[in-house]
Order: sequence, then structure tokens, then C-alpha cells
Amino acid sequence: MNANHAHRKTNGSILPCLLTALALTGTLLVGCSSKQSEKQEGQITVGFSQIGAESGWRTANTQSIKSEAEKRGVDLRFSDAQGKQENQIRAIRTFIQQKVDVIAFSPVVETGWQPVLEEAKRAGIPVFLTDRAVDVTDDSLYVSFIGSDFIEEGRRAGEWLAKKMDGKAKIAELQGTTGSAPAIDRKKGFEAFIADYPEMTIIKSQSGDFTRAKGKEVFEAFLRSPEGSEINALYAHNDDMALGAIQAIEEAGKKPGTDIVIVSIDGVHDAFQAILDGKLNCTVECNPLIGPQVFDAVEKYLAGEELPKRIQIEEGVFDENIVTQEVLDKRQY
Repeated sequence: MNANHAHRKTNGSILPCLLTALALTGTLLVGCSSKQSEKQEGQITVGFSQIGAESGWRTANTQSIKSEAEKRGVDLRFSDAQGKQENQIRAIRTFIQQKVDVIAFSPVVETGWQPVLEEAKRAGIPVFLTDRAVDVTDDSLYVSFIGSDFIEEGRRAGEWLAKKMDGKAKIAELQGTTGSAPAIDRKKGFEAFIADYPEMTIIKSQSGDFTRAKGKEVFEAFLRSPEGSEINALYAHNDDMALGAIQAIEEAGKKPGTDIVIVSIDGVHDAFQAILDGKLNCTVECNPLIGPQVFDAVEKYLAGEELPKRIQIEEGVFDENIVTQEVLDKRQY
């Protein structure tokens, strides 16, 4: 309550008003006052829930979101879920209580989002998906999905490996986080492509949870398994797991990139360096620098423009024939 206005009160109604205000939760009080000041300033408030910091790719993705928000003067309410869906659901509910203008998030897994997205819809808050999609029965629960085509990334990896190996390979696969959209779709795309090559078979497959440490641990187990000596190709759902596997291969006395041909997905700086070092053979790009496209979409929607349900990111394939020091020096992530 404005202090000057309170002094003008003479009818004794001040105390009940104050008691009523104090009965409200702290969260609601902060949310309302913050919202009012933002509206006066004409500032957009965006609540963003990030998966975590499981890889170099994710770190670059977070930086792109944060720097673009700052550049545009967006009030960004950022939450790190530390790889847990329950943390993201809690963050989204907090954003709803704060009455943000827009909610955006990169979901840890595909399923389990319908109830909280219905809450956002009832509150009249538009939701944008970034990087990863969700599996819901009502696609009106989100405005648009801005991100890569993970199936196409898997298909490109399969196409490159089939050509490199002349259609013959005993493949080990390091999958991403179980139940996540990229893990599901990158596997689907890869398997769909190599289905036409009967002598290309996946003989070991397990989740490495998109992390370098887990990728190393799982690939060490692969190499110790009865099938370990047969592995002559690795398909990793991201670069960090491939880089972990490279450590395991070297520690086992083998030459990564030669004894075991390696293709992965993301296109981060360390992967390009590994290609230059002759340890990684190919990385399929998944561009994390989507901040500009995310906030372009948000601003267009709030201005009344109709958006496509799917906004695609442009990406390429980089192998040992393309990557040079000059190419590496120009990488932004």
C-alpha cells in the first residue's frame, strides 16, 4: 500500500487491509508487485527451466538463452533442474505463481508434462518448448517447439557411418538419458537408416546419460564384455559420451578413430578438437545457440503473430574431411 495514500485514510479501514495483505503468501506478494512494475516498464518476463549442465552443449545452450535475454532487456527467471523432472515441474509451478508472461523450458524427458502444462494454460500463460519436445495428448498446451530434428540427426549419423564402413560394422551405441526426446529419436533415426544394411548391427547398447563420465564407464564395460573385441564402430548420442568413450578406448590400448570408428552428435568445440587429433571421426551438428530464435518467437507471439508448431534449426555434418584448425577457431561453442 502506498504510504501517502495510507495517511489520507481516515475511516479506520487501514488495519483490516494490512491484515489481509499479510495473510497472503510471500510468493504471491512478490509475484504481484513484480508483475506490476514489469508492466509499467513494458518488460517481458520469461520463466525458463533448463535441464541442467550435463554437457558442453548444454552450457552453450544456457549461455545463448541468458545472453539473448539480457541483450533484449527480458526479465529472465532462470531455473536449473539438475537433470530432474520433478525440479522442472516445481519451477514451472513457481513461474505460474509469479504470473510471468511466458514459460519456456527444455524438458528432461518426453512424458509426464500434461498436468502442469494444463495448469499453465488455465493461468493463461503461453508455453514454448526449446531443444526437446514433449508427449502430450493436447498440442494446444504449448505454442511452438523450437529445436533440432533429432530423428534426422540419427539418420545422418547412420548415413555417414554406413558410407565410412562400407555397410559393414559391429556397432556399440551410447544412448542418451532414458526417456528423453533426443535419446528416443536419435536411436530411431539411426536404426531406420542402417536397417537397409544387414551387415551393420548394434551389438551393445546402453544409456550413458549424456555425460562424459558415464560414457567412459559404460564403454569400459562394453570393452570388457564378451562382444568387446568385435566392436569396430561407436555411435554416441552426444559428443560428451563419445569423448568419455575415447578415454576408455585409449586406456584399453586401442586407437580411437582407427581401431574403433566413432560418430557422435552435437558439434561442440571439444569434439572438433578430437577430430583434428584423429580420435573422433564425425560429429553431426545440433546447434545449441537458439537464444535468438527463442526470443524472436516469444516476441512475435506476444505481438499477435501466428507461429508454426515447429521451428527448425539449421545444422550440418562435420567429419575428418571438413574440420580444420580454421574451422575449429570459428566455432562459438
